[in-house]
Order: sequence, then structure tokens, then C-alpha cells
Amino acid sequence: MIYVHWILLIVYIAIVILTMVKVLMDNRQPTKTMAWLLVLLFIPFIGIIIYFFFGQNTRKERYISQHSLDQISKRSMAGYVEQRNLQIPEQHKVLVRLFAEQNWAFPYTDNDVDLFTDGYSFLSVLLYEIGQAKHHIHLISYIIEDDPVGRLVADALMDKARQGIEVRLIYDDVGCWRVKKAFFEHMRDAGIDVHAFMPVHFPVFTSKVNYRNHRKICVIDGKVGFIGGMNIAYRYVKGTAKQTWRDTHLRIKGRGVYGLQKAFLVDWYFVDRSLIGGQKYYPIIEPTQTNSCIAQVVTSSPIAEWPDIMQGYVRILLEARKYVFIETPYFLPTEPVLFAMRTAALAGVDVRLLVPMHPDTRLAKWASHSYMTETIKSGIKVYFYKPGFNHSKLLICDDSLCTCGSTNVDFRSFENNFESNIFFYDEQMALRMKQVFLDDLANSVLMNGQLRVDRRPFMVRLWESLIRLLAPLL
Repeated sequence: MIYVHWILLIVYIAIVILTMVKVLMDNRQPTKTMAWLLVLLFIPFIGIIIYFFFGQNTRKERYISQHSLDQISKRSMAGYVEQRNLQIPEQHKVLVRLFAEQNWAFPYTDNDVDLFTDGYSFLSVLLYEIGQAKHHIHLISYIIEDDPVGRLVADALMDKARQGIEVRLIYDDVGCWRVKKAFFEHMRDAGIDVHAFMPVHFPVFTSKVNYRNHRKICVIDGKVGFIGGMNIAYRYVKGTAKQTWRDTHLRIKGRGVYGLQKAFLVDWYFVDRSLIGGQKYYPIIEPTQTNSCIAQVVTSSPIAEWPDIMQGYVRILLEARKYVFIETPYFLPTEPVLFAMRTAALAGVDVRLLVPMHPDTRLAKWASHSYMTETIKSGIKVYFYKPGFNHSKLLICDDSLCTCGSTNVDFRSFENNFESNIFFYDEQMALRMKQVFLDDLANSVLMNGQLRVDRRPFMVRLWESLIRLLAPLL
């Protein structure tokens, strides 16, 4: 018995060494690899537990076969091929081809888009469109709270299900940890097909707790779609006790809905293992008016071979000629994105970054400040949004391209989460999104003077730099 503790110590050291070797063999970005090595080395016992829950790499795993993906994508591809007036702008052909070849994300023209910058207007239109549904309603949301807004949407969905409309709902299990299961069981009893995304029940799937479905997509009858940053929660309408919430969401009418439908059906196969397709889910859409608004719905996930949305951001930044405006609630960029932002700014491109003055998590705030010193030195203008918590995820470039969706400029969105963004290649749409940014800019303050990160007390900056080491894990 006297040697038991030595045996346990040797076993623990062996486990740590083997885990560190596994981290190295994953060939991740050096900064992320180093962060995990430091956690394993300097946080005894707890470091192993943290790695088990949050560190295992799933990018090489396959959750959907190529055959199943082909079947799901068949109808959306048919809609793409049938387009006769699709003219991709010359300056964006390479980016469009990148998304199409890697992500099976097809560009669609003739789209009508409505922008919502407050939760009340979004909720009103969402409920209206749900009420108009004739065949099916498909909804993914990272969070659906059991609060007045969540119950209002749930009641609307249950009413349609009782009318015989197909209603399918995916919610993220971790995002809805605080929501009682009875809330979703009530919807199931009413006839809604409800699935939690990658449920976490100890010890099953605990290593997947770090990989969450952060998408916010709704498709109604294959003709109307929603995408953006808003979850189904009361705080998007009334804010919280501490601050108001500001976000951006879109309603799409036109062939771009095919891209949203495909994204949902792939996720549905992921959670239900059932292939859903056919023309009733991809109905023939005759636009009310032809226009040049080209839309491309792009998804990314930790199980995809390539980080598609992050690659798109990098390419946009490096090809920008005049400006790139970015809004994100969290700024913990990966090295490729940070490099692209600095390179664009140093080349004379007007790069502006808008973040909340008061984020909803202190760790993210501390870590992001350390990155801002580098961005400012390269000429990037950083703005703090003052009125409340700005949860928008926007990017606008050169009055010709813009994107909105669920993707934050951080490690988690680019590498760990299942995300979705819609990219528009259209001057009018870019100008509309640019105006949203400029309106937010009018309620923001430029980081200078006392707000300059490099003028903060030494101990504050040291603490922020230490927290930055954990940025790939946040």
C-alpha cells in the first residue's frame, strides 16, 4: 500500500504524456496546441478533465456519408442549375467557387431580403410567417428559452402542428441546458418533431460538449427563410436587467431559401438519421421581381474538412480594395483572420471593427483587449458600441459584398461550432448592410485616449495577456 500513491502518480504522468502527444498529433494551429499543452502541464488533474470535455478534435470524424449528402443536396443543385440569369460578379467568382466546391453552397439570384435590427420586429414577422405555413416549418435555434418569447413561438408552432403542418425543431442541448425538458416534451406531445443537437448526458458524448450547433435558421414551406444572430429569447425583445440587446436578423424570399433548406436538412439527418427531400421541400420559386441580389448560404463545422467560413473571411480581407467593416460580439480571432485583418489595414484598406463596450462575459472581454493592441497598431479602427450588448455578426466589403449569420470572429465560431452565414454579392444589399453598420457606429466610441488598450495599467494588461492564452478554449 505504501507504493500506491507512486503508482497512481506514474499512471497520471503517463496519461498526461499520452494526451500531450495526441494534442501534438492533431496538427492544430500552434497557438491552440500550445494552449492545451499549457493546460495539461500546469493544471494537474483538472487539466485532463478540461481536455476530455473541451479539447478533443472531431474534424476528422464523419457524421454524414457522402451518399446522404448527395441525396440531400440534389434538389438544391437542381434549383441552382435551373437559373438562367445568374451572373456572378467578376471580382467575387473565386470566392463563390471556393464555397461551392468545398461546401456545396450554391449561389442563387433574385432574392428579396428584409433586415431586422431589433427583436420585436423580427419576432412579429416570424410569427406571421409561421401562421402562413401550409406544408412545413423547419427551425434551428441555439437557444429557445422557456420565457414569454419562447412560449409564444412554441404555441405558434404547436398550433400549426395540430393543423397537420410538418414542424421540425432542432435546439442545442448545451445552449438550452437551463431549459427544462418538459418545455420540449410539451411540444412533442402537440405533434412537433423535436430533437436536441448532440445531447450531453454523462458519460455519453461528454467529449462532444465543446462542439455546439450555434445556427439560427428557419424555413417555411421552402419559400421563406430566416437567418442571423437572434435566438428565441425574451432578452432580444426587452433586454436584460443590466443592458439592452442589439442584434441583426434577415428574412429571405427567393431561391436563396434553397440554401437555408439544405443546411437544415443536413442537420436534420445529423440528429434524426432520416433523409428528407423532394420538390415539396424545394418548391419552384418564381421571384416577384428579378434582381441581381445573389445569395450563398455557407455552413461550417468542426467535422468539415476545411473551416469554410473562416477561409471566406480571410479571402475577403485579403482581396478588399477600399474597406471592410466588421461587427462581432466577441473578438478572439484565429491567427489567419488576425493576419488578414492586419495585412489589409497595412495595405491601406479601411478596416473597422465594432464590438460591445460591455460584453456579456468578462473572460471574453479580457482576452479580446489583448488582441486590440495589435489591431490598432496596424491601423485598424476599433469602436465600442455603447447603448447595450451588440450581438450582431456582420461583414461588409467595398459596397459589393456582405454577410450576416451566426458566426462570431472568434476561435469557437471558426473552429468548434456548427455555424451558418449568408453571403450576398450585390451592391444594393451591401449598401443596406453598410447603413446598419454606420447606424451602430453612430452609437459607438472610437478606441483612443483613455480607452487605448496599451495605456491601461500594467497589471491589467498582464492579466488580459494571460487570459489570451485561453482564447482558443473560450
